[in-house]
Amino acid sequence: MSTATAAHTPQHTSAAARAEGLTKAYGTGETRVVALDSVQVSVERGEFAAIMGPSGSGKSTLMHCLAGLDTPTGGQIWIGDTEITGLADKHLTRLRRDRVGFVFQAFNLLPTLTALENVTLPMDIAGRRPDAAWLDQVIDTVGLRDRLGHRPGELSGGQQQRVACARALASRPEIIFADEPTGNLDSRVGAEVLAFLRRSVDDLAQTIVMVTHDAVAASHADRVVFLADGRIVDELAQPTADSILDRMRQFDGAGRRS
Repeated sequence: MSTATAAHTPQHTSAAARAEGLTKAYGTGETRVVALDSVQVSVERGEFAAIMGPSGSGKSTLMHCLAGLDTPTGGQIWIGDTEITGLADKHLTRLRRDRVGFVFQAFNLLPTLTALENVTLPMDIAGRRPDAAWLDQVIDTVGLRDRLGHRPGELSGGQQQRVACARALASRPEIIFADEPTGNLDSRVGAEVLAFLRRSVDDLAQTIVMVTHDAVAASHADRVVFLADGRIVDELAQPTADSILDRMRQFDGAGRRS
């Protein structure tokens, strides 16, 4: 993930997602709150990027806008070479379904479906057949082949999150957005899920953007981008948990907006 300060950024053919002058504000007049303030950011293909910042810094708002889940007040956003700002709702819905994967803190699995049925559900809804070889590779990477016939209630929390990760990967999206994916997991199981996300980048050439408050989780990323008061204030390449914590201490007491 890289940031830019120039007024205009040329086309990034290697970018999986990018934003220029991204602004998000709520309310008007004296009650107006700026959650994102002219953010410039680019996520390269094959990159595992983490977004961090104090509570209210705008990190979740940034991810939601980049993913097309929230509408910015100003600026432009691209998924690959497609500008999504101003895209009609039906086209945006199709783009999210076909080109973007999501992993959330809540697993969002359907309890009546098996693990495999949950994995293939988005493609089933779209009327598309999964690529069998790719699906096998994803299932092996997840390491749950012997649990595919089980329903979510028969799986542990970590297994359910790995099913959710496999679901995000199964359609071969251009980019996956993960919002606190280990937030509901204990440290051991969370480490397993993070290792899976890391392998999906290294072995499957996936692109991942992860919002997290956890320095250990963020240390699995290739780069960490730090937000404060709706602005990108720092970046850290090849992070470790200690180097992340050192940077985060600089932002203590930052404003709490968004």
